[in-house]
Amino acid sequence: MVELRHPSSSLGSRVASSPMKRDEDTSPLIHDHFSQHVEDHPRHSSRDRERSFWWQTYSFSPFSKDDPRFSQRGSRISLFLLLFVAIAGLISIFSILHRLNSPYLCKKDGIVLHCPRVKEKPSLWENPFSATTSWKPCAERREGGISAKVSHYFEHCADLPPENETSGYLFIHAEGGLNQQRIAICNAVAVAKIMNATLILPVLKQDQIWKDQTKFEDIFDVDHFINYLKDDVRIVRDIPEWFTDKSELFTSIRRTVKNIPKYAPAQFYIDNVLPRIKEKKIMSLKPFVDRLGYDNVPPEINRLRCRVNYHALKFLPEIEQMSDLLVSRMRNRTGSPNPYMALHLRFEKGMVGLSFCDFVGTREEKARMAEYRQKEWPRRYKNGTHLWQLALQKRKEGRCPLEPGEVAVILRAMGYPKETQIYVASGQVYGGQNRMAPLRNMFPNLGFTLPVSLLIYGSIKAVYLFRPVNDHYKTFKQVTKEELASKEELAAFRKHVTSLAALDFLVCLKSDVFVMTHGGNFAKLIIGARRYVGHRQKSIKPDKGLMSKSFGDPYMGWANFVEDVVITHQTRTGLPEETFPNYDLWENPLTPCMCKA
Repeated sequence: MVELRHPSSSLGSRVASSPMKRDEDTSPLIHDHFSQHVEDHPRHSSRDRERSFWWQTYSFSPFSKDDPRFSQRGSRISLFLLLFVAIAGLISIFSILHRLNSPYLCKKDGIVLHCPRVKEKPSLWENPFSATTSWKPCAERREGGISAKVSHYFEHCADLPPENETSGYLFIHAEGGLNQQRIAICNAVAVAKIMNATLILPVLKQDQIWKDQTKFEDIFDVDHFINYLKDDVRIVRDIPEWFTDKSELFTSIRRTVKNIPKYAPAQFYIDNVLPRIKEKKIMSLKPFVDRLGYDNVPPEINRLRCRVNYHALKFLPEIEQMSDLLVSRMRNRTGSPNPYMALHLRFEKGMVGLSFCDFVGTREEKARMAEYRQKEWPRRYKNGTHLWQLALQKRKEGRCPLEPGEVAVILRAMGYPKETQIYVASGQVYGGQNRMAPLRNMFPNLGFTLPVSLLIYGSIKAVYLFRPVNDHYKTFKQVTKEELASKEELAAFRKHVTSLAALDFLVCLKSDVFVMTHGGNFAKLIIGARRYVGHRQKSIKPDKGLMSKSFGDPYMGWANFVEDVVITHQTRTGLPEETFPNYDLWENPLTPCMCKA
């Protein structure tokens, strides 16, 4: 016979099979509380699950050693797990704190620059505010100069002695244009410090092209220069009186050191130049263009160069005032205050010829340019058969100057409107009005200073000159009805061509956005100075290699081109980045000359 059982009875038998329940079944109250146990089953089930979870956690805990079921192996595993969790937690906390406290800094990965993300909305005229608050200038003059710091590297210059107790006198010619001369002056102060020598005020060498005879005191504030550096280097205005044959410094080989290699280390001057200065008492260094390195000198020497560049070398008050006037007129050309852009356009005939790049033009233009290159650079020109491949390679590598029309297209792709006020710092543009037409059509509000050639060749008018291919100077119509500067206002600057270069430099330096189109000391110094004051001002450096690919792609539409331009140049606006090895500090002074804010 089959015995029928109620489901609850089988449940009760299974429950009673456990040791705990078997003990509880002996109680006479089991039947009285069974119904209550069934009614409360959901609540007890939840509690049992919680108890089970904490019981398992407790079983792995090192504090459960009193439990008889605790094993030595479980203790080791639990200790390891707790230690791992603690270390991971500490690492996470320190990582978060480091991110919160670390300064904004872009990192280079090959040729790509990676910058921290910001939540701010992109601006056409300023870098993100969060990128400008992490660094501050720290190359300014301090009590006692840098003598004590440099003594670790050069014991002979631990203290700054009187003029008649230094190693001797150092004399240099600052060659080239204004900006190359500026770099030479900074290097001269650094070399004088390295050798503990007295520096004679550098002489600005006469320009061979314009026959300019500008002196140091015609451009810079000499008193401020000497006084600001008095705790670092002894500087005198002229050759000492006891040295009677002053012309010997300019002509005599016995008084000249000529074997200085480019980017020489500091130790080279200690080993090779200092003994001759001690022997002769006065020595001239010639040539002195790029004769001091960057990575092979003490950091304090690089900081001293920044101190000279950004603090000691000040233009004369009249030059500063004139530049402020030009800046004010650029900002108010439309009757209301507006930001303006400064464009350093490097497309002169000499630059085009020296680049050996190929540019759009007629056959006659290309033939004349070939004759010009063959005449000026016969060794590089040779027979001319290799120049086409060379031009293609240089353009692919981004080593060709941007044409005015290419600059205009890039700026429009970045989002700058047609009404943008642009100050153009340039020499005579190769190709004349035709070459400038695309830029003028896309940005009609162009403002110019008077070019150097205009002051030398004659009349001063409120016009801008272009140099056509046939090398004849022609006058084209005014850019605007208003003059940026009148004849009377610029009369004082006619004497020295370098003064006009100084005006260009200052107006570009004070612009809201600066755009360079090719290399050179002018652009490097401006970008470096704008970075030094806080990275707030945009300094755009176009990626010419990428742009050459985009310009040469016949299937690329405008939308794709805009996307490429915007993404590529997000990090090419003068943001904070380390001064990487073999990179001069004039364009990026952050590592040696700036500190965390």
